[in-house]
Amino acid sequence: MCHLPTPKKMASPRTFTFLCGLLAANLVGATLSPPAVLSLGPEVIKQRLTQKLKDHDAINTLRQLPLLSTIKKESAGGIFSSLVRSVLKHIIWLKVTSASIHQLQVQPLDDGRELMINVPLDMVAVFNTPLVKTTVELHMETEAQAIIHVETSERDHSRLVLSDCSNTHGRLRISLLHKLSFLLNSLADKVISLLVPALPKLVKSELCPVIKAAFEDMREDLLNLTKVPVSLNSDHLEFDFMSPAIDHNVVHLILGAKLVDSEGKVTKLFNDSVDYLNLPSLYHSPFSLTMRKDVVNAAVAALLPPEELMVLLDYVLPETARRLKSSIKVISEKAANQLRPTQIVKILTQETPELLVDQGNAKVAQLVMLEVFATNEAYRPFFTLGIEATSEAQFYTRGDLLMLNFNKISSDQIHLMNSAIGLFNPELLKDITTKILASVLLPNENGKLRSGISVSMVKALGFEAASWSLTEDALVVTPASS
Repeated sequence: MCHLPTPKKMASPRTFTFLCGLLAANLVGATLSPPAVLSLGPEVIKQRLTQKLKDHDAINTLRQLPLLSTIKKESAGGIFSSLVRSVLKHIIWLKVTSASIHQLQVQPLDDGRELMINVPLDMVAVFNTPLVKTTVELHMETEAQAIIHVETSERDHSRLVLSDCSNTHGRLRISLLHKLSFLLNSLADKVISLLVPALPKLVKSELCPVIKAAFEDMREDLLNLTKVPVSLNSDHLEFDFMSPAIDHNVVHLILGAKLVDSEGKVTKLFNDSVDYLNLPSLYHSPFSLTMRKDVVNAAVAALLPPEELMVLLDYVLPETARRLKSSIKVISEKAANQLRPTQIVKILTQETPELLVDQGNAKVAQLVMLEVFATNEAYRPFFTLGIEATSEAQFYTRGDLLMLNFNKISSDQIHLMNSAIGLFNPELLKDITTKILASVLLPNENGKLRSGISVSMVKALGFEAASWSLTEDALVVTPASS
């Protein structure tokens, strides 16, 4: 809601009705989606899960697969147990000597609400036999497969889970790496026939728990990324994880948002929409952070709170002071003659800037009061003007910093709120007031915006720099193109 102070001789309250209406109208429709959404494409999921598999030493798990003991256990008591024993008596040891995990694959299932994770495995197993001095090498290719989906508990809490981890039977291939003698080739074929049923069970029992643990760590890391506060001078913006969603090959982490002051008090809590159908599109970017327009406005508001600026115009901007005196002289020569070198211009920002987006172009609208005092000792201003000012909003990035700069301010509407020099048309002062705002207000605001807003998750996800784009209702941060 717009609030303006009530001077002693204020014009009708309807004077500023259109200003409040204009700013409020631009917020309509901005609450149809969550306050913020972190969208993760398959590239990020693959990269993060691959790293977590390394952290959990998945390769070592493959090297430690108990191939020989599993074959013996699976074959014990079977109809072919005597045949198996006759084969195994020629095997001294059987173990994996080298292993690798090829590039993971992430693809959506038919319903678009689940993701299939494929983990291709490549191993070389070696067995030793007393029949010959040399060892026999077997090449084993197989694939672990699991499903990522959203699980909702009885308390309506939802989370990402990995389930149905198993071996993909269609991708199981075991072959003799090097052809040897007829006797060894025949023995190798028998060992392979025993490994074919045993290896999928080993992948499920030994590797799947590692994959699940790696996924749990990845999920926790991603959630922790969303909890890092965004510094806004003394205040900060915090995101709260609400729920996940999967849309084809994209994982969305839906976030609430709140502004917190330096004392830890929540000063603004954003409406958490339940309409999650309106999720952002990721297109070709590895990830995106989409912040609803009212969240962006609140961040700017935290950087630029309402304030009062006082300028000794003659000392700071002498040419502007001369032009102001000439403009006032057209209205009242007596008033112009009362201006002294200590004359003061006071600028009061009544409302924080509001972001207005039209076809990808951004502007900010501000409600400003401007007062002119004849000297630094004058108690009463010559007049008080209410100004609706707009500026170009220029977003850009510097590394992982989101930057904002205001350019080319204009005084779109000016209203005379009170006057000690008689009624006059405030449009007579439009040029000079615009000049004062451009010389005083803009540099002050841009100085406060110069530190930028750190989007730390950009580097945390492995990217050096960010880029941005605007939609009608949101600001979208993505990795910069290399």
